[in-house]
Amino acid sequence: MRTATVQRTTKETDIAITVDLDGSGTYSVSTGIGFLDHMVEQLSRHSLIDITMTVKGDLHIDQHHTVEDSALALGEAVAKALGDKRGIARYGEAHAPMDETLTRCILDISGRPHCVWKSGFSQPRLGEMDTELFPHWFHSFAQTAGITLHIETLYGENNHHIAESMYKALARALRQAVEIDPRKGDTIPSTKGVL
Repeated sequence: MRTATVQRTTKETDIAITVDLDGSGTYSVSTGIGFLDHMVEQLSRHSLIDITMTVKGDLHIDQHHTVEDSALALGEAVAKALGDKRGIARYGEAHAPMDETLTRCILDISGRPHCVWKSGFSQPRLGEMDTELFPHWFHSFAQTAGITLHIETLYGENNHHIAESMYKALARALRQAVEIDPRKGDTIPSTKGVL
């Protein structure tokens, strides 16, 4: 069973996350930020990773800690569920169109966290979520998941479509990368023998 639970409690947030990499895309997400809930739900549904996430953050201050810490905890849960990464495909790539918008995501479950984020928004908020926090979410997730993540919006105008296409592209690429490759058997997908 490739599952993991992470409990992360600080003075700023209290987070409980459970993931199942071999799930069906079922989710129960409550962060206190409606648009972020919607994006994590998209990630779950299109990656087929079951995600249960409850976040209580200091939203009376702002959204920064809730967004950052939830991404850090989710990335940690994915890394924990992957274990030593035996037999995984390791690489994933996807293009996600949403009407006039197209986003590309390419990732490597390399154990070397890095994020290249190329996108942008023409408005400061989507619903109640600050758009400046989206790149921070992706950087934080990549950091604790231990992945090299390249995500780029190739074109788009509608801010909702831009955000949603990023999460859907990540979901589809992540789905490919975490899949067990039957040709690899029980081996680690690296010439080093460790990821």
